[in-house]
Order: sequence, then structure tokens, then C-alpha cells
Amino acid sequence: MKEIQISTEIITLGQFLKLADVIQSGGMAKWFLSEYEVKVNGELEDRRGRKLKVQDVVEIDGHGSYVVVS
Repeated sequence: MKEIQISTEIITLGQFLKLADVIQSGGMAKWFLSEYEVKVNGELEDRRGRKLKVQDVVEIDGHGSYVVVS
């Protein structure tokens, strides 16, 4: 599981995908979430505005698993 460090208390899923180098720009987030299965803490998620906090786990089909750390 790859650790992704954030410098704020929360981050949106769209920002997280860019920070984790899964997408190249924030504008790709909506498309990416419609094309790939993304789970946050085991629940399917398709909202790019979903708030993530430290210790949240993001699983991306075909890309791997990530954990948010501070």
C-alpha cells in the first residue's frame, strides 16, 4: 500500500488522484471516476469532491491501494 502525504487536514478525492500521480490534471478526475472503480474505505465512490482525511484508504482498480498520511 502506497502512502500519500497531505499537508492539510482534508483533501478531495480529485486532488488526491492528482497528488498520487494517478491522473495528470484535476480536470481528468470526473472522467477517471466514471471509467475506473474507485473505493474509499471499502465503499465504491464516484464523487471527485469526496473529502478524504488521514488514515483513509483509497483502492483503485488496476492502479493499487493508497493510504492518506500526514
